[in-house]
Amino acid sequence: MDDRVHMPSPERSGTSARKRLRASHATPVSETARHQPPEYMGHRQESGTNVQQNSFENAVLDSMHTSTTESVLQWPHFDVFPSLRNDYVSIFELEQSRPQLKMRETGIMYPFVTDEEMDAILDAFQHNVNFWYPTMSQHQLEKVRLMVKCCNAGVAEEQSVEGCLTFLTMALGCASQAVAGLVLSPRSAMTDEELKRRRKQRETGDFYFDHALRRLHIVHMEVGSTATQCLFFTAMYFAFLRRPLQAWEYINAASAKCLLLLSYPPTNETAEDAERIRRIFWSCYILESDYLAELSALPQSGIARIESSIPLPGSYNTHRLQGTEEQSSLYFLACISMRRLLNRVHQLLYAHGTGASLDAARFPYVVAELNHQLDEWREVLPSSFSFTVDAKPTSTEAGGFLRQRYLACRSVIYRPYLMWMLSGSGSGGDGLSVHKPSPEVLVGCRACLDACLLHILNLRGFSQTVLVDTWICSLS
Repeated sequence: MDDRVHMPSPERSGTSARKRLRASHATPVSETARHQPPEYMGHRQESGTNVQQNSFENAVLDSMHTSTTESVLQWPHFDVFPSLRNDYVSIFELEQSRPQLKMRETGIMYPFVTDEEMDAILDAFQHNVNFWYPTMSQHQLEKVRLMVKCCNAGVAEEQSVEGCLTFLTMALGCASQAVAGLVLSPRSAMTDEELKRRRKQRETGDFYFDHALRRLHIVHMEVGSTATQCLFFTAMYFAFLRRPLQAWEYINAASAKCLLLLSYPPTNETAEDAERIRRIFWSCYILESDYLAELSALPQSGIARIESSIPLPGSYNTHRLQGTEEQSSLYFLACISMRRLLNRVHQLLYAHGTGASLDAARFPYVVAELNHQLDEWREVLPSSFSFTVDAKPTSTEAGGFLRQRYLACRSVIYRPYLMWMLSGSGSGGDGLSVHKPSPEVLVGCRACLDACLLHILNLRGFSQTVLVDTWICSLS
């Protein structure tokens, strides 16, 4: 019998899962960090007075870390490919040389949608963007709905932050429609009519985004939770457009406003405003770290260095149905927890000058502890997001996306074994010799390669992968 029949009520199971997710990660390696942050009980206090201790307390991704794709391509084993050495163009240079995004000649005309189309667009936004990164409240969503109706009725919209947020929400809703259902219906299986419909949704999203870009100067001049949200949504749409440098720029701008508002809370700040800023903070933390994982020299906003002092997401009315809202919050917590673990993996194994991956005496212990933390993370996932470590389809897209993250993390954790075996640096006494590797070393190498293979096999058309993570997944 399906064990879901015997599960407790959503409220009780959700609360239990939320507590397990919050408690699942202390500092991963006790040998390198004596202090472990306490379980979240309101505010988690930052400890540590120097940068290194701060990096352990806060899950900071070190600048110039050595786990980027470009770092791997510098391994001497790739010298056999002359074109890789002679014709290589850096990822940053490739992105910087792209032509700028062209603005459309929109004039003063607004995109017109029927009430049914508007509802479908906002439902897609709720089901996708606001499920993965639940920052928009139901109160805000109703204001967006009203403003769209006013625009449709020909009522002139004032140049305002709320107007900018409306256009960004509609743009992301259209983008969500354009990428929906790709797992079950890949592009190769679509009819011409379906392809035409998705192109129209994409074009409508771009049209709304053009209107939003024309109002961004107003957003930059205001300091508040809604203005910060506009900057974050702008970054999200640039991620959809596969523009990582522009996405990073607006993540950085949103992060700066978050830091300011967290340091100087406005006197008229409501509980909803405060929770919105915290949720935007964690959303920026995830996305900024994703880009820093591949472009390690990008200037950092600084949010990672205070993350241990910022409360995790709390009560916030994001969806009409309580069950959906609870699932969204749990998924958000799972993504935050995974991103914190990924940052610690990069920091402990690949930080420039201090990473354990080049120390044969240290890294096996670090790898074992990090893998233990990773398995603990998977074990406490709610049943709706659970997955098996194979290539079988998951019951939900959220579970499939989390499996991608799990496999990517596992491959990076075990990569030091592969690095040492390929380099032949071991003398043999530690079992890392190419000629006499120990069974444990062979198991570690296989774990890395198996995770890489499964990660490739599991790269499917999940909406979150296509809308947000396409550029990131292309390099990971």
